Amino acid sequence: MSELTAKIEAARDYINQFWKEKPVAGIILGSGLGNLAEEIEDSISIPYSDIPHFPESTVEGHSGKLILGFMEDRPVVAMAGRFHYYEGFTMQQVTFPVRVMKALGIETLLISNAAGGMNPDFEVGDLMIIRDHINLQPEHPLRGKNDDKLGPRFPDMSEPYNKDLILTAFNIAAANNIDVHSGVYVGVQGPTFETRAEYRYMHIIGGDAVGMSTVPEVIVAVHSGLKVFAMSVITDIGIREEENVITHEEVLAAAKDAEPKLTFIFSELIRQL
Repeated sequence: MSELTAKIEAARDYINQFWKEKPVAGIILGSGLGNLAEEIEDSISIPYSDIPHFPESTVEGHSGKLILGFMEDRPVVAMAGRFHYYEGFTMQQVTFPVRVMKALGIETLLISNAAGGMNPDFEVGDLMIIRDHINLQPEHPLRGKNDDKLGPRFPDMSEPYNKDLILTAFNIAAANNIDVHSGVYVGVQGPTFETRAEYRYMHIIGGDAVGMSTVPEVIVAVHSGLKVFAMSVITDIGIREEENVITHEEVLAAAKDAEPKLTFIFSELIRQL
């Protein structure tokens, strides 16, 4: 047994002391999007600090607890607060919760994030279903010796986001008059917001939105054999030339305003799993 596998099993066994249901889905809640956790019924919360080998989130808008319960009568596990490379964690620490959720039994991972818009058709508060990504982060979560029990040495990343889940989400949005876009998410290290030149560069290479998370978790989810769906809330527009000073507080406020629509789509997706 590898050291990583031993840590995963220790975390799983600790969680299973409190909750023995097999969750159908895991949910990662992005900046300002933690209120989705309130939709989870008959829930229990476990602080990250109590779970063996879990890091602890240091970012405002990330509460730092694992929530287990039911959405649409389906058992789920949700991360209220995620980890980022810019906080000083290794990529293995950033993605460790995905490994643990897989060990708990999830087959599908739903991810939300707050992102800066680079597509000129986007407005603040829009929702973007991620159909693909570009990885510009400086470290890779699968670097190092591979544990074949966790996944293959060279996982295929040609379709990291599940097409069936994307189609279902579009159908849910259309049936409920929710406007959604689809696009390519660019993952960067952070913690600085991008310069205007960087926004233009990332748009030129094919990006529609940019953020400091998601890509590492998706890579590990694909490595683990999970189906992945991810959605961004566009919290600022960086591609325009007019003055555009971005603050974290504005990001959180924009995410909060768009959260009910994202929560509805996630809930319906889980109901249809």
